[in-house]
Amino acid sequence: MKSQTVASNVEFKHKQLEDIQLYINGEFVDAESGATFENINPFTNTVINHIAEGRKEDMNKAIAAAKEAFENGPWSKMKLKERVKYIYKIADLIDEANDEIAFLESLDTGLPISQTRNQAARAAENFRFYAKMVETKHNELFPVDDEFINYTLYKPLGVVGLITPWNAPFMLETWKVAPALATGNTVILKPAELSPLTANKLAEIIDKAGLPKGVFNVVHGFGETAGAALVAHPDVKGVSFTGETTTGSIIIKNAADTLKKTSMELGGKSPLIVFEDADLDRALDAAIWGIFSFNGERCTSNSRVFLHKNIKDKFVAALKERVQKIKIGDPMDSSTQLGPLIEKGHFNKVKGYIDLAKEEGCEVVQGTVPEEFKAGNFVPPTLLLNAKNEMRVCQEEIFGPVMAVIEFEDEEEVIKAANDVRYGLAGFVWTNDIKRAHRVADQIEAGMIWINAQNVRDLRIPFGGMKDSGLGREGGHYAFEFYTEPKVIHVAIGDHHIPQFGK
Repeated sequence: MKSQTVASNVEFKHKQLEDIQLYINGEFVDAESGATFENINPFTNTVINHIAEGRKEDMNKAIAAAKEAFENGPWSKMKLKERVKYIYKIADLIDEANDEIAFLESLDTGLPISQTRNQAARAAENFRFYAKMVETKHNELFPVDDEFINYTLYKPLGVVGLITPWNAPFMLETWKVAPALATGNTVILKPAELSPLTANKLAEIIDKAGLPKGVFNVVHGFGETAGAALVAHPDVKGVSFTGETTTGSIIIKNAADTLKKTSMELGGKSPLIVFEDADLDRALDAAIWGIFSFNGERCTSNSRVFLHKNIKDKFVAALKERVQKIKIGDPMDSSTQLGPLIEKGHFNKVKGYIDLAKEEGCEVVQGTVPEEFKAGNFVPPTLLLNAKNEMRVCQEEIFGPVMAVIEFEDEEEVIKAANDVRYGLAGFVWTNDIKRAHRVADQIEAGMIWINAQNVRDLRIPFGGMKDSGLGREGGHYAFEFYTEPKVIHVAIGDHHIPQFGK
């Protein structure tokens, strides 16, 4: 396959990118139909390359390869110390390719390269973390007096399907792939069609690491065809999905027919609450970073900021000043802080919400997109002032660099407002009253709460949400609980009583 266009960049010396194939059973192959789709650069809205469009027949091939690799190949039966060597090798190869991965991620998604460099490093750490964890994971032992010893074993599910999003794709792909492989499963990765480049790079890395054929497969394509075929297939024992809530609901329904396990990390509309006694400078930094980093395309972003009435005017004045200074520009420029949104349709959706905010009565304050970048999908950093929690722009996930600012007077009021939304992924509380901090954190309906902190990630913690923000948890041993089935072995060590029917 040949490259169709040349992508501009300043940080990496690639002059062109080859078109991308599927990775099935240890080989890079075209789609059975020969179909491809265009991959568009969000900064220039020109074609980067073409991607093989996997469909049901391609997914079936990948699943068959993964099933064969699991049932008859060496992977699931391999000694743990040998399997872990592969996991560490993948991490090392990611480190070696860090610059290339960062470049590809920025080119594909519009994320600033200063942020994608960190994501590539975190991706390598995902593999090392789960290699160490699987090495130290203990099975439970349950002795029962002098009659029994009961113990548990954790067995891999088999073939697992991983469906990943287009925001921070490489890091999120590795966050699923690492524990799935470490626990002995075989994998089908269906990456988002809008960000295929680093999924392909991961396939190249895993191919170079020498994993047995069929253990890891990548099928590019669309959710309605490739994704649906993955979810419906009876040989797939589990599906882990990160994405928006409506799609997650459809996946759960379709997975029910084959009774497969599902893990869902879905949308969010997370509150950041600033009380009058907070460290306002640090809260300001956290609020701005939390919504305007990742171009605002972050599930845990603090898209609703609640300000106590006594500090609201001061805080808003600082917000207005800061949004004008956020550096908008070429994602390949290390000084860029905000890049373009992933694609034109999403750009139009976010712009539509900003228009709606004006109709609903918000004062809209925005930064300015430089004229030379108008070809890209740029939405400037945007404040929706005088917002009310019941407005649609405060209830629906916008998934862009848009912050709604809401005033509150007391603790009870802000807790009620923070919870008055369908989502429950994350929350942030800023106050120097530690008792209040714990009270509020305890009452916010969200899977993760940060007190006096930005969205810092600890790989050991359970990651996931309540309500419409998902089902299940990823991270730490919680990921292992999803990718394995516990088996209990009961061993009699004495002559316990057995009823003697019919004797």
